[in-house]
Amino acid sequence: MRHPQLKKNPTISDFQNYVAEMVKKRGFDKETLPEIFMLFLEECGELAKASRKIHGLKSDNKSQEYILNHEAADVFIYLLDICNHLDIDLEKAFREKEKYNTKRIWK
Repeated sequence: MRHPQLKKNPTISDFQNYVAEMVKKRGFDKETLPEIFMLFLEECGELAKASRKIHGLKSDNKSQEYILNHEAADVFIYLLDICNHLDIDLEKAFREKEKYNTKRIWK
């Protein structure tokens, strides 16, 4: 099986398709939705911890170092995987939600 490839300028749908292929290629296609949600939340925590450290907020000196952009990418990957499991076209959902948001009044 070949490695999945991304286009040079991928759309969100391209990323979503890539993740679907990557999950199969790496043998993670048997994970359940609750397992993926837990991993997603774990990565959100790692992103928050990396952000705290970058902004000089108190944290345990012995805690693991995280690379902010890698943690953000992990959150994105798991979000796409969740969307794939739920048959959500994230790009379409984003566009629909933003169309709705533009009509809202923000105070």
